[in-house]
Amino acid sequence: MPPPVLRRVAMMRPLVAGWKRANETVGVVPTMGALHEGHLSLVRAARAECSRVIVTIFINPKQFNSTEDLAKYPRTEDEDLALLAPLGVDAVLSPPPEEVYPPGFATTVSVSGLSAPMEGEHRPGHFDGMATVVTKLFGMTEADRAYFGQKDWQQLQIVQRFVADLNLPLTVVGCETIRETDGLAMSSRNRRLDPAARAIAPALHRIMQESAALIRAGAPVPETMKTARAQLVEAGFASVEYLELRSAATLDRVQDLSAPARMLAAAHLGGVRLIDNIAV
Repeated sequence: MPPPVLRRVAMMRPLVAGWKRANETVGVVPTMGALHEGHLSLVRAARAECSRVIVTIFINPKQFNSTEDLAKYPRTEDEDLALLAPLGVDAVLSPPPEEVYPPGFATTVSVSGLSAPMEGEHRPGHFDGMATVVTKLFGMTEADRAYFGQKDWQQLQIVQRFVADLNLPLTVVGCETIRETDGLAMSSRNRRLDPAARAIAPALHRIMQESAALIRAGAPVPETMKTARAQLVEAGFASVEYLELRSAATLDRVQDLSAPARMLAAAHLGGVRLIDNIAV
């Protein structure tokens, strides 16, 4: 049976208050819907560690850089609820936009430094919108633990930063990226790839893995990244926004592996923007 869907924070409050009185641990999985196995893996992780699990479904308009991209984002609530039905979710919070951003709303959560490069450079304002809505969702659900995928590595670092900076009383849990059998990172945007583009898409992860292996073997980082970007275009990607080696913690550019590093990428294929990252 699908979990109950709550549209108002006022419906969420008494439910969570009862759980807290019973000393139950509350986990939350924030999503924008269009659920796939990656999301479901987060729900399972929350279910394994928490007494109660809330999934939020809210397509946040403040995270989109164009109204066209917002309009194209898949809206699949019935299918999402069917996927959640067997997973033991206690409640789904799916508020309308006016509940999240009521008249007069004037607050923004902005994280400097971490939000500037890569996604921040190519999607200005995106992380302010994400940080603001996630802060609100944490307040709405009063969760003890929040679960995010590592596929959005930059987002995960930003969430961990503002939770620490604002003394928010919850733990942020980063979970491994879930991939298709051919290596493509699962994403709600993948369903927009036509068959030809879908056949090309796994090249992103493959080329990143090959480049990481070269760097581990001592190849110079700038030349390796330049070659990898060219290989992606040769494979059929329309453009590469970035493909870089960064510090896993600070997201500063790095030229060696003296500290934990991530390779992060964003590229366009068949009118769809794909992102990925791997440890190096």
